[in-house]
Amino acid sequence: MTERPSPPLTLGVEAGPGAARLCLAGDLDYDTSEQFVERARACLDDDPALRDLFLECSGLRLCDSMGVSSLLLVHRGTTSRGVVLHLEHPPAFLRRILDVTGTLQLFALDGAGRQDEQEEEGGRTPADARYQSVPPPAPSG
Repeated sequence: MTERPSPPLTLGVEAGPGAARLCLAGDLDYDTSEQFVERARACLDDDPALRDLFLECSGLRLCDSMGVSSLLLVHRGTTSRGVVLHLEHPPAFLRRILDVTGTLQLFALDGAGRQDEQEEEGGRTPADARYQSVPPPAPSG
């Protein structure tokens, strides 16, 4: 019996009042980034009162340059609507990619991502500080 390969990216959506969670599992790459952006836009369009969009990233296996580009495109869409974009449990490779590209500070890190970041900085994570926003960088020029 031949096993069928798992889909490259699965996207699950959980919605509540003022917040939505998009659960990503698989590969966020050239082939799947458009699907991700469309689903994120649908979350924004479905709730005009949305304040927070959470991206649950613990199931990500890969993120290439198109994946990073799609994350930035979604960030642009959330920022223009006053919605905070949270990364929940980003894998170490994703945090590293965003750090190297200078874009990590654009995202609110939640869960293990925030704890890992603070531990690297020598700090401790308060138990009640689950969600923190990081302001966008000041415009230059």
